[in-house]
Amino acid sequence: MTFEYIKALHIIFIVTWFAGLFYIVRLFIYQTEALDRPEAEKNILKPQLDLMANRLWYIITWPSAVLTLIFGTWVLLHRPTYLSMPFMHAKLTFVALLYIYHFRCHYIFKSLQNGKRIWNSSKLRLWNEIATLLLFAIVFLIVLKSLLNMLWGIAGLILLGASLMLATKWYKRFRERN
Repeated sequence: MTFEYIKALHIIFIVTWFAGLFYIVRLFIYQTEALDRPEAEKNILKPQLDLMANRLWYIITWPSAVLTLIFGTWVLLHRPTYLSMPFMHAKLTFVALLYIYHFRCHYIFKSLQNGKRIWNSSKLRLWNEIATLLLFAIVFLIVLKSLLNMLWGIAGLILLGASLMLATKWYKRFRERN
């Protein structure tokens, strides 16, 4: 019974972590675009967006990342046989990439809090899609528990990634026309 609670908490914190990662990059886009606004607008937008990003990052996203790691480790301690399964090695690799993504987001966060732009809003929109790809990879691996099916999954991820990039470029053109 304890294992199910641990696993449930792990899943809950994964969800809140991803919610934070998805929204923080959206705030990065708004912060970056606010830096290009006239001074009067920038003086209103930047402090508000910085406050929102700060609260999201330190109150939701970071704690969720830490608690995901704690409960995920606890799950593995409860079921160490998972570590002998090839799909788990692949999943943990994607999770490691997700933590690298998280740390890179932290770097972007700190820079924007100091008023320094790292990338333009178009690059940040593409950056946001990396979390989507990692989410798909992790969920499909954990649900399917198969590396053979992962080949189809990789093909699907490539197709999804290409679709997301095309959609992002299409949206940019649409926004620029309006």
